[in-house]
Amino acid sequence: MQYIKIFTINISEGNGEMKRVKVMFIAGESSGDLLAAELAQELKLTILDKIKSDKTFSQPLTTTLEPYFFGAGGSKMKSAGIDVVFDLTKHSSIGPVDALKNYKYYKDAFDQLIELAFLKMPDLIVCVDFSGFNLRFASALRKNIHKHQGAFFRWSPKIIQYVSPQVWASRPWRARKLGENFDLLLSIFPFEKEWYKNRVPQLKVEFVGHPIIDRYPDSGGAKREKNSLPKILLLPGSRYGELKRHLPPMVEAVKYIRQQIADARLLMVLPDEDLKNYAMPFVSSLDGLLITTGDLKTALINSDVAIASTGTVTLECAYFKLPTVAIYKTSVLTYTIGKRIVNVKYLAMPNIIANEDVFPELIQHNATGENIAKKTLELLDESKRQIIQKKLDSVIQSLGNPGAAKRAAEIVANLL
Repeated sequence: MQYIKIFTINISEGNGEMKRVKVMFIAGESSGDLLAAELAQELKLTILDKIKSDKTFSQPLTTTLEPYFFGAGGSKMKSAGIDVVFDLTKHSSIGPVDALKNYKYYKDAFDQLIELAFLKMPDLIVCVDFSGFNLRFASALRKNIHKHQGAFFRWSPKIIQYVSPQVWASRPWRARKLGENFDLLLSIFPFEKEWYKNRVPQLKVEFVGHPIIDRYPDSGGAKREKNSLPKILLLPGSRYGELKRHLPPMVEAVKYIRQQIADARLLMVLPDEDLKNYAMPFVSSLDGLLITTGDLKTALINSDVAIASTGTVTLECAYFKLPTVAIYKTSVLTYTIGKRIVNVKYLAMPNIIANEDVFPELIQHNATGENIAKKTLELLDESKRQIIQKKLDSVIQSLGNPGAAKRAAEIVANLL
């Protein structure tokens, strides 16, 4: 293994040249793919700006000094200039049962990413969400580095976790593991910094704000006129497993709703064409359903009510003040395990932040077509909608100010 000197922005090499910054990203889900892409764009600018302002460095800036970003992720990271070695987003899983089905793929990717890290020796490793994989990766990497450490091997990268795993919801002992394996935790929810401070004070935690504020500037709480014919937005999820379990009760719910409102309009938004093609057989019995990929913002503004998977998308529904029925179904085994270890009252993040059921939640066996239809029809009542939208004001305000990715980039760059 070759010797490597750790690069710092304010220190140049003896010959007056500066080493190129290398950053490894690991994201395994579509939401993390987007987060990593946003951070990478800001981090590149931040690093270059710091190099330009370095008074000890006299050589003119050249393209060779641009930071090199590589790792595992998806299409958005590729578009942001990250050299993506593995597309982990196409194998994202829900719970231990689904993860076991893809065990070989994850194991091969894990081993090869460890090798890749040792080969390229990045200055920073940014683990984005995907906590089950990333915590194990950080732990294994630290153990391997410690094992090889010696006079001719002094590689010691800073390892960052961007987006806290929901340790406050289940298995809080994982917080200690985070403290042992990460140099920094970047939080996107306001209550997490205090939670960690009381339990793992040695772990540096910074609340940077939620990126949703920057993705939809000046659009939070957008005013909407009630459609003459109700428009129902279906958001079954961003994973194949979610679509497989959520689409059947959603379809059944729509059929119940149309018994009450025959002309109700339907729209479904999915992240990509592959998921759209996968969804088609499930929804073939629904006349007039329009399925689109992307442009979630327009759908959120123009819809009257949503039926959504309890994931990141419920926060986007909250940001646009769209009354939403949150549903979640998984395998029986995963649900049984989850029920034993989850210690929060709600699954949808707007409800967790507000500490009340702002959005009605229907979980597992309660997520039937009839129940979903009943809750959806209730949310079409104007007085009910106004109560929900007022409660969402405090949820939106808690997400911080614009500039989350820029703040995160500045904090990460300062670790160099």
